[in-house]
Amino acid sequence: MSDLHTGAGKAGAEAGPGPALQTLVDELKPTLVIASGDLTHRNKPWQHDGAAALLKGLGVPVLAVPGNHDIPLLSPNRVLAPWKEFERHWLTTEPTHSTPSLYVVGINSVRPWRHQSGGVSKEALARAVGRLKSAPTEAFRIAVLHHQLVGAPWRSRKKPVAHRNHVLAALAEAGAELIVGGHVHQGTVSDRHEFEVVDEAFHGAVVTTVPGLGRPRPRRHGEACGAFLYTPGTADLTVETYLWREQEWGVTARRTFARGAGTLGSRSA
Repeated sequence: MSDLHTGAGKAGAEAGPGPALQTLVDELKPTLVIASGDLTHRNKPWQHDGAAALLKGLGVPVLAVPGNHDIPLLSPNRVLAPWKEFERHWLTTEPTHSTPSLYVVGINSVRPWRHQSGGVSKEALARAVGRLKSAPTEAFRIAVLHHQLVGAPWRSRKKPVAHRNHVLAALAEAGAELIVGGHVHQGTVSDRHEFEVVDEAFHGAVVTTVPGLGRPRPRRHGEACGAFLYTPGTADLTVETYLWREQEWGVTARRTFARGAGTLGSRSA
């Protein structure tokens, strides 16, 4: 899930489908919930408290990275201590989740001197690459950041992460089979080979942009409200799109991708 935007609207943390996330988690029973940024709407302490209470109360492990809404907007701390409130609950902006079968690295793509667009520093990318390369041999490897690597499917002025070709290539060649972003409140799912011509020996990677779960601008057209379910198998990865329909969750799409190097496309489910 992504872009919870806790605190948006008059009803604050109680608004929107955020609390319904518990229902979805209870139904699907995931081994991990990934929260790819914008947990809060305006980085207020009470908003961070509400987001953390919701996510940590799901009853499953959670890996969270910050979004551009999770740092101060108009405060010296935007530069001096941008991660203070986020780290109060999540300790680090570059988390790792490791089991013998699943290895997930979080990457901080938020740049305090940029209002909307993001970037990954050379140092942060090198750390992520190093962690991915150290993953257990049989583990399914995921890289998570807030800013999207692929463009929005519909209108959006929000640009993908800076130097995305370099970031994508580095993460894929380090072994990431799935790269997760958010930010634009629209869902996309693609295999690397569907939008980039690469040598057959290069590693394939499924690149997703998670639809936003919160709706800070409920009257704006062109913003989805949902989450993705990733199910890795021995030879493939299935991605399902769950949309919130005011009172219930529903599956609207399902795609299956082959895993591994040399993958030259996706297979329809």
